[in-house]
Amino acid sequence: MDFPLWIWAVFIASVLALLALDLGVFHRKAHAVSLREAAVWTAVWVTLSVLFGGWVWWRGGAEPGLQFFTGYAVEYSLSVDNIFVFVLLFNYFAVPAEYQHRVLFWGILAALVMRGVFIALGVVIIERFAWVLYGFGVFLVFTGVRMFRHKSIEVHPEQNPAVKLCRRWLPFTPGWVGPKFFARQDGRLMATPLFLVFVVVNVTDVVFATDSIPAVFAITLNPFLIFTSNICAVMGLRSLYFLLAGAMNLFVYLQQALAVILTYVGVKMLVVRWLHIPTPVSLGFIAAVLAVAMVASLAARRSEN
Repeated sequence: MDFPLWIWAVFIASVLALLALDLGVFHRKAHAVSLREAAVWTAVWVTLSVLFGGWVWWRGGAEPGLQFFTGYAVEYSLSVDNIFVFVLLFNYFAVPAEYQHRVLFWGILAALVMRGVFIALGVVIIERFAWVLYGFGVFLVFTGVRMFRHKSIEVHPEQNPAVKLCRRWLPFTPGWVGPKFFARQDGRLMATPLFLVFVVVNVTDVVFATDSIPAVFAITLNPFLIFTSNICAVMGLRSLYFLLAGAMNLFVYLQQALAVILTYVGVKMLVVRWLHIPTPVSLGFIAAVLAVAMVASLAARRSEN
C-alpha cells in the first residue's frame, strides 16, 4: 500500500520532535546514564514503535503491519551488533560515561539522513534492476557465514580512513572539552577528541547499514515501511546500548544468532522467485532464533560458574 507524502512528513517531524525533547529536556546536562534510566527509555522507545506498528496494521491491514514488525525485529536485533562495536570504540577512546549519550544522539540524527538516502537509492535501483535483489541475497549469505565463523569482533579505529583524514586535516584539542565537538583555544577553532569518536561511530553505522538495510528489503519493498522500521529501531539503540553495555559478555551466542538471521534473510531473497515465505513465518523464525540464543547463552554462563 502507498503512504502519502503528508504521512512521511508527520513521521519525520515526530521523530525530530522526540529527539529535540530528548536532548533539550531530558538530557540537557551531560550525565552518565544509569541502568534504571536506560531501562525506562528502552521501554518508551519500544512502546512507541509497537504503537506505530499497530497504527500501520490498523491503516493498511495485517500484511503491512506484519512487514513493519518483521523489519523492525530484523533491524533491532542486528543493531545489537552495533552495541558490541560501540562498547569497544568508547573503551578504545576512553570516552567518559557522561559524554557517550551525546555522541550516540548526534549519531542517530546523522543516521536518519544516511539511512534515508540508502533506502531511497535501494528502492530506485531495485525498481529498475530487479536482479539486484539476488545480489543483496548473496551478499547477506556471505556476511552471515563470515559472521558465524568469526568468534569475536575486533575494531581498529587507528586504521579507519575517516580517522586518518580527520587527524591529517583538522587541528585537535589535547583533551576533552566537556561535551563539545569543537572548541576555540588560543584563538583557533579546533576539533575535540569527542568529534573524532562521533566520526568513527557514524562510519561504523554506515558499515552496519550495508547489512541491515538490504535485509529489510527481503521483508518488504515498501519504502515507507523500510524507512520507518529502520528509524524506529535506530531510535531505541541509544537506550539499549546503556542497558546492555555492561552485560554484553552474557550473550555468548548472540553473534551466531545474528549470523543465522542474516543468512536466512539472504536465502529468502535468493528463492523469492520460486518460493514465497510468508511474513509471519519470517517473524516467528527470527523470534525463535533470538530466544534460543538467549537461553543457550544463559545456560553456557551458568555452566561456567
